[in-house]
Amino acid sequence: MTARFICVVGPSGVGKDSVMHAMAAAEPRLVPVRRVITRPSEAGGEDFDGVTETQFSAMEAAGKFALSWPAHGLRYGIPVGVDDVLASGQDVLANLSRAQLAAAQGRFANTEFIALTASRDVLEKRLLARGRETVEQVARRLDRASFALPDGIHAHEIDNSGTLDVTVNAALNLLYPDRS
Repeated sequence: MTARFICVVGPSGVGKDSVMHAMAAAEPRLVPVRRVITRPSEAGGEDFDGVTETQFSAMEAAGKFALSWPAHGLRYGIPVGVDDVLASGQDVLANLSRAQLAAAQGRFANTEFIALTASRDVLEKRLLARGRETVEQVARRLDRASFALPDGIHAHEIDNSGTLDVTVNAALNLLYPDRS
């Protein structure tokens, strides 16, 4: 089987990074992508490489990204090194914007999509707890949380309103039905 580029999507606060980290820790066939973002590295949250707008533009111009996109006033990039990981036979796990799913499907030979969901109450509590946004900014994010996936994208939907273990096991059993 060809290695897969596995895209994880979902609204802010749904727990994408926590789920992905736990999935990679539990399954050696998964290699998480470390994104490049135009945000200071010390901003916290996910593991990422923070760069300036100028650095990002230079990397993009030099072909350093397999995918790149703007969102929420920032720029995000998936390093082109994922091609080497896929060529080695390992699956890649990436946090993507829903708007980039069709681009991922066109860029990689074998893609799968996992859409994480959670109730509005759970999302609101998580977003407020991380303390990076005002109440108004959280409300705007919640209003965008029901954004539909692009046409032609069929994702495995997994509810992450409960415990992390339940979500991770559901995702891994879906991806690796041969797990013991």
